[in-house]
Amino acid sequence: MARMLVIYKTPKDIAAFEKHYWDVHIPLAKGLPGLRKYEVSRGPIAVASGDKNTYLIATLYFDSMDAIKEAFASECGQACAKDRRILAPNDEDVQMFLFGDVVTAYSS
Repeated sequence: MARMLVIYKTPKDIAAFEKHYWDVHIPLAKGLPGLRKYEVSRGPIAVASGDKNTYLIATLYFDSMDAIKEAFASECGQACAKDRRILAPNDEDVQMFLFGDVVTAYSS
């Protein structure tokens, strides 16, 4: 399973961000080909560095890294990427990480 982790900084207009994210962006992203699961951390979010500017973390699950690439090459993926610019117009307002298979280092 591959994942896409999206970390948003606190938006200037929280109410507008929330409305657009839940009413527009998530329904759009649900159409991504190969999307298996979409999780959102509603907080509180603690950052080890003490940074208080992290607002929301989304994790999208796909079968593989290739599936992520295919999803975002699709028409829906391009629309999602464009829509993300409404939520975070500057690249400094969002971080995205793509990572493949996870190896369990510990489990209790």
